[in-house]
Amino acid sequence: MNYNELQVEGGVTVKMWTQGVPVEAEAQKQLANAAKLPIVFKHIAAMPDVHLGIGATIGSVIPTFKAIIPAAVGVDIGCGMMACKTTLRAEDLPDNLGPLRSAIERAVPHGSSPRSRGRDQGSWENPPETVDQVWAGLVDEFDAICEAHPRIKNTNNHKHLGTLGTGNHFIEVCLDELGFVWFMLHSGSRGVGNAIGNHFIELAKKDAELHQRNLPDKDLAYFEEGAQYFGDYVKAVGWAQKFAQKNREVMMANLIATVRKVIPKPFESHIEAVNCHHNYVQQERHFGEDVFVTRKGAVSAKKGQLGIIPGSMGARSYIVRGKGNPESFESCSHGAGRTMSRTAAKKRFTVADQVKATEGVECRKDADVIDEIPMAYKDIDAVMAAQSDLVEVVHTLKQVVCVKG
Repeated sequence: MNYNELQVEGGVTVKMWTQGVPVEAEAQKQLANAAKLPIVFKHIAAMPDVHLGIGATIGSVIPTFKAIIPAAVGVDIGCGMMACKTTLRAEDLPDNLGPLRSAIERAVPHGSSPRSRGRDQGSWENPPETVDQVWAGLVDEFDAICEAHPRIKNTNNHKHLGTLGTGNHFIEVCLDELGFVWFMLHSGSRGVGNAIGNHFIELAKKDAELHQRNLPDKDLAYFEEGAQYFGDYVKAVGWAQKFAQKNREVMMANLIATVRKVIPKPFESHIEAVNCHHNYVQQERHFGEDVFVTRKGAVSAKKGQLGIIPGSMGARSYIVRGKGNPESFESCSHGAGRTMSRTAAKKRFTVADQVKATEGVECRKDADVIDEIPMAYKDIDAVMAAQSDLVEVVHTLKQVVCVKG
């Protein structure tokens, strides 16, 4: 047995794949709170990257019966990873990677600007035709959602499609264990997903005031099947997850086109490609029941299914194959997991620490990215060892270029 069990009085068990990995007391308390909800099915699974979140713990898998907890899905709905192997090799990359990073930064909108400064640098001013074409496949469903919930309409939606965002979202050029070049990126449903998440979290809290009187945490408010907004949320969250997946695809196509302009050697991409969510909810069958599975900072790891587990911007990342472990609801971790908050990291570390920790990586090394310093994350090797019964490693990637929002 590769997991520890946290017994929760008045709740289901929490099975934790955290052997050899630190887990903060607050995260355990959050897990215990979720375990006390009457809608939770069987048990909760905690991944080795588990850490404190809002309401639900990041790095947790929460199966629920005929109900969904919007705050457990969160506001970065459909956030996830995409990776593509290419026929390029390490020796095909230029000696100076600075121009390649600059070209990617120019091609893909990233970061954000305060509203007072006018246009958001993280959105398109005029979306390119490729973005328009993908949006055309999303807009009808979006309009139908907005008809019922008009406040979702006035958001960054079309203009955020194919853009990176901020925080821990990134684009990387990596090398695998055999010296092949991979492209990898991390992003979600952007402004529109955030608006959908916040809107329905508020509605769930209002619903809870009427119907669920004993919530261990107000952020664990849920919609039950048949509730006024349950169906609307299922539609909206499903659409946001689709948007997130398309967002990554559009960005990847743009990234590959940009690299082709910088590197003259012809190459093929998508030799092996993975596009997986790690903040989402979907209906699945486990232990003979159809349930909603919310993975908040966790990846589906069905038997034979490929997934992506990134380290920090100074550590390795992994392409993995799922082992289909039923006890984890066929899931694995979504990364290394933070050991401290962004604020704590900025207080503790300096730009000099950041420069040293990201040696050999062409990336930003300024005060604004200290919160993403590798030391703010758990040891990825310990995280991988703790989940050896959930996934096997297929490729080990080391980044040489990293673009941050």
